[in-house]
This record gives sequence, C-alpha cells and structure tokens, in this order.
Amino acid sequence: MKIINRKFSREYQEIERFEAGLVLSGPEVKVIRAGGLRLEGAYVRLIGDEAYLVNAELPRYRFAKQDDYDPKHSRKLLLHKKEIIRIQTKLHGSGGLTLVPVSCYNKGDLLKLEIALVRGRRDVEKRKLEKKKEIERQAQRELKQNI
Repeated sequence: MKIINRKFSREYQEIERFEAGLVLSGPEVKVIRAGGLRLEGAYVRLIGDEAYLVNAELPRYRFAKQDDYDPKHSRKLLLHKKEIIRIQTKLHGSGGLTLVPVSCYNKGDLLKLEIALVRGRRDVEKRKLEKKKEIERQAQRELKQNI
C-alpha cells in the first residue's frame, strides 16, 4: 500500500526528504490501509518541538462509531528531535521553504509518512517542466515507431 501526493512533483522543487511516523487511532489506520488518505493540499507545520500534518483528509471509518469525527484534523508526526531542529533551522534560514507530504506507505506493521522540505514552483517553471516532459514523450514515441 502506497498513497502518493500526485501534485508534488509539479508544484514543488524538492530540497530534502524525511521519514516520519504518524500518531493515529485504530479506525484511522484501517482507512489508510484501505487507501483512503488524501494528501493533496496538505502540509506539515512545526509547533514548538513537534510536527503536525495539517489539512490531510482522512474519511471516517464506516464501521466505527465516531460521531464527532473531523476528517481534516491535525495529526501528530513522530520525528527525532535532531531532525526537527534541522528542519527548523532550514525553514528559518532561507525564505520560501515549506514542508509537504510526499507519500504514505507501510514499513512492516507501521505506517510512515514521507515528507519533503520544498520550494514552490512558479507558473513559468511549471510550464517549462511540462514542455520538457512532452518533448521527451514525443521523442520516445518517434523512436518506438522507427524501430
């Protein structure tokens, strides 16, 4: 099971990746293992010495009795203190950086969230990237047709 943030490579330029654990309840784990987590529009916020996943949508487990469940509430991430300090220094040192989730996957019995320190891309950069990919696809098609 692997859930990927599909907009990640188009919207952001990656600088560094980290692996974090998630603090979840039992029904939330079942929803994620069924592939119900949505990472589009989500980001990671550092509050004090802790990291939180904000705005990730995790729908209610249909067999659980959770009347007051909020699908977009913040979830705590488990990172080493040294990693959090390193991230904080990079965020405050250079402007325009943010933390964004890349993917969520199983590692044995545990659920891990891969987060990345990123810089947002401008519209011009996005168009150039798309044009470059289209040229590469066209070259591959022509090569395939000639062979």
